[in-house]
Amino acid sequence: MKLHAICAPWLMVLVVSVLGLSNTWAASPQPPNIVLVLVDDMGFSDLGCYGSEIETPNIDALATNGLRFTQFYNSGRCCPTRASLMTGLHPHQVGIGHMTAPPNQPYEGPPAYQGHLNETCTTIPEVLRGDGYHTFMTGKWHLGHADKGDWPMQRGFDRFYGGISGAFNYFKPGGDRGMTDGNQDVTTGDDFYATDAFTEIACDYIKEATAKDDKPFFLYLAYNSPHWPLNAKVKDFEKYRGKYRGGWDAVMAARQQKQRELGLFESDVEAAPHVGPDWASLTEKQRDNLDAIMAAYAGCIDNIDQNIGKLVAHLKSIGQYDNTLILFLSDNGACQEGGKLGFGSEDMVRNPPLETTNGVRLGLAWANACNTPFRLYKHFLHEGGANTPFIAHWPAGIPQSRHNTFVRQPAYLPDVMATCVELAAATMPGDVPPCEGVSFASALTGGEEIASQPIHAQPMFFEHEGNAMMRAGDWKLVREYKKPWELYNLSEDRTELNDLSTAQSQRRDRMIAAWEDWATKTEVMFPERFNMYQHLKEQKKKKK
Repeated sequence: MKLHAICAPWLMVLVVSVLGLSNTWAASPQPPNIVLVLVDDMGFSDLGCYGSEIETPNIDALATNGLRFTQFYNSGRCCPTRASLMTGLHPHQVGIGHMTAPPNQPYEGPPAYQGHLNETCTTIPEVLRGDGYHTFMTGKWHLGHADKGDWPMQRGFDRFYGGISGAFNYFKPGGDRGMTDGNQDVTTGDDFYATDAFTEIACDYIKEATAKDDKPFFLYLAYNSPHWPLNAKVKDFEKYRGKYRGGWDAVMAARQQKQRELGLFESDVEAAPHVGPDWASLTEKQRDNLDAIMAAYAGCIDNIDQNIGKLVAHLKSIGQYDNTLILFLSDNGACQEGGKLGFGSEDMVRNPPLETTNGVRLGLAWANACNTPFRLYKHFLHEGGANTPFIAHWPAGIPQSRHNTFVRQPAYLPDVMATCVELAAATMPGDVPPCEGVSFASALTGGEEIASQPIHAQPMFFEHEGNAMMRAGDWKLVREYKKPWELYNLSEDRTELNDLSTAQSQRRDRMIAAWEDWATKTEVMFPERFNMYQHLKEQKKKKK
């Protein structure tokens, strides 16, 4: 029997009277369906509604008819984000303080870094299923591979189709990174494409459940796209081929201008400088390959948008659109893995290696641009790695007067669990530590006055690979591993360009002490970090 970590249960009457939920939803006896869409390795500015040139009309429509968060934080990397998102706890509390163990590699680590979900946490679907929800998942799990007890069907989902491991091939998953239906490994056909399959199967699950009874559903739709290998469909790739020949400086300038026009930030922000080489210094062949790499990446995101369009159309066709809360986010910033200039070419897009994770990779220079206007990328806790685009759409719950507006208050992954629990009016056991998150239901359903109130009265803490962060009000303490702590006032300096750690040394020291206290209680290893991959190598040496 698995124990359950809890978020404080909320009665519907309190939700309505205290948090000011919209009259439309308050009058409905039916809790909302909840669709949680997570994309993989997509940058902050890669959606049209966050500044991009990539065509994402369906996702943009969710923002136009819903809300965009401007300061929503992830955990900096794939599986730590998934662990926190699913459980409402910090990754270290559930056993994934660094990464999950790779497939078929036996691994033993300390509890906070054991490499799979532990037995003392619960998940959103476990909680919601106990309160009358259908629970479905399609896509990338990445929360434990070796023990089936860690798999989706054993962690609260009624139905599951997708990949248990991390990365896998979009066209032909293979080896120990294949597809699973329920608890059984399955093969894929010649016409398989992961993003399409995950959407189509999710729609089938919803259709079958809603035809059966009136219970609400929770869907976790976790796309592997646009994680490497960047297996874009040729037609999606060709749509963008040639559009990036002007280089990253041109892309960043255009995105910054669009962000200003959108009003994404409350005031004009100075963009962080690009860390890649000067575009003009590259050879023609390099520039051509880089155009092809970015076109493949854009094609993957365009295809995600096409599939969001299919999902929304399906919800409308079965009468489930109005009372479905759709939350859309990325698990971390754009991915720099693949070298400074990325990896691959047009030929690799048109003739991708199959049954392997080999293939096109975005690389550092493009990743930096995709996180415009912020610093750094995946792995790190500066804004480019940890600040994610986050969209909430719910016709029956979000007042129309607030459509196409912004939630500018800081929030983070554990808040999703707390919010789902509150909106579902879920009942939970109370014999384990509470959820770390705070519900942002009022930020969705309240009027402007309520929505402008802070979501978090207490600080938020983060750590990944020795990179660390604390957010307290407008102040952010952050560091890269082995480097000095930096301090920023994000109300004046969203792009972390003016380090105040010396000028505000007393504040810095208080925040460092608070972070270290949190890290100690959460079993974070510091000042020397824990690295699962290094630990695996050491284990292998000992066995020889």
